[in-house]
Amino acid sequence: MLESLKRLFSKQGVERDLTDVVDWARGRGYGFKRVRNEDGFVVDGAFEGLAWRLEWGPPQRDYIGGHELRLRVELALPAEMQLLLLSRPLMDALERATYDQYTDGMQTQIGHQMPEEMRWLVMFPKVDLTDLKALRARFGAVASQADAGLAWIAGPLAEALARTGSGLLDGDPPFVLMTLRSRAYLRMLLAEPEPAKLAAALRVFEVAVTRALVAASSFIGPRGEWHSTSSTAWQSLDPEAGPDPAQPR
Repeated sequence: MLESLKRLFSKQGVERDLTDVVDWARGRGYGFKRVRNEDGFVVDGAFEGLAWRLEWGPPQRDYIGGHELRLRVELALPAEMQLLLLSRPLMDALERATYDQYTDGMQTQIGHQMPEEMRWLVMFPKVDLTDLKALRARFGAVASQADAGLAWIAGPLAEALARTGSGLLDGDPPFVLMTLRSRAYLRMLLAEPEPAKLAAALRVFEVAVTRALVAASSFIGPRGEWHSTSSTAWQSLDPEAGPDPAQPR
């Protein structure tokens, strides 16, 4: 019985050798913890006083067909600041899936079960990436205010994504950057947790976080109000459905 369990866990990858990841994390002063009974781990760290968490393990999104890398950080962003950048193949696939479910008469299920990444493709205007030649063929973006989305992406974040394209994002895997409920998130398919790729993802994430804070400061009025002219009415898709109150993990 014991040997059977050992073989089962070994087959699932629970006993994966993570020595390189541990050395990478601890060598930079990050916390490391393996997830019990699961092929995954958690790394905690901080930059510029902002505590972030990196998780690698089984996917939490259906559109990621393999191990998922997740990064998140708490930020003092306006709740109305909702920004989303996706790899182009993923954006196209989610748009098709959203349209197919809606035309199949599943509006209520769409409202309650879709992740924000899919709902926002219907709710928000697209960000015009025409002038960002290095990105426009490989990424798409939407935002609660398109100008804020462009301010977030243009410049350092666009440059960081372009530099990363031939390594971390080779082959255009599912990839998401977003701000939601005053948090920033990164999600992507990552089959193997190679330290070089974890470091590359973290570098892009840090730039995305920094640029989100800069963009937020440009769109906040003197009394702290968020300047937005875009409608976020989900009713255009389904009058009875509302945003899922559950926050993504």
